[in-house]
Amino acid sequence: MTSVVGITLDNIDELPKRCRRCVFWELAPHLGEQAAEYGNTELEKEAWLSSTLLDWGSCGKIVYVDRMVAGYAMYAPPASVPRAAAFPTGPVGHDAVLLTAVAVIPELAGGGIGRMLVQAVAKDLTRRGVRAIEAFGDASPGPDSHCVIPADFLLSVGFKTVRAHHKWPRLRLELRSGLSWKEDVEAALERLLNEITIPAQNTGQLPALELPRAPAPAPAS
Repeated sequence: MTSVVGITLDNIDELPKRCRRCVFWELAPHLGEQAAEYGNTELEKEAWLSSTLLDWGSCGKIVYVDRMVAGYAMYAPPASVPRAAAFPTGPVGHDAVLLTAVAVIPELAGGGIGRMLVQAVAKDLTRRGVRAIEAFGDASPGPDSHCVIPADFLLSVGFKTVRAHHKWPRLRLELRSGLSWKEDVEAALERLLNEITIPAQNTGQLPALELPRAPAPAPAS
């Protein structure tokens, strides 16, 4: 059984530990370093989620497969994402919401969950009248750079590059308005929900999904 739900204060602790503690996007770089030094990043993450939910609304999705967290996505208005100002390919479009994270547990990678998360975000934002989703992509991701979504993944799910960069391109996905787009997304979600299954060798335990913070992008020259 597969389901997609919004991230709330009730289920935030179900996020992978590294994501639960990571404030890469939620705080400006110097404040993030201070929070890490004093060991209160979990409180800062919770405070950010609470504030964003109250001021703007839903800002994250969790996918469950057989009651196990299989992946998640997070998004918010650019003004609520201090780290966005540090990227050389900013600013994010005034009519767009910033997609900050999409992650899937290794056992289910390549099974369509990442695409399903993007579609769930698109469905939510289309209903709320948002015109586009933008994201900073990592053009050359390594094993330790998981806080920025790989650019190749974004391109594979329909994003287009709006500002190129050798490391941190900015990409955009236009959201069509109208019932037909909503129906397309809902149909795609339904197909994916029906197709995703847990591999036979899976133990049913959520593995540690380590998401170390990426280095801060270099300032624009």
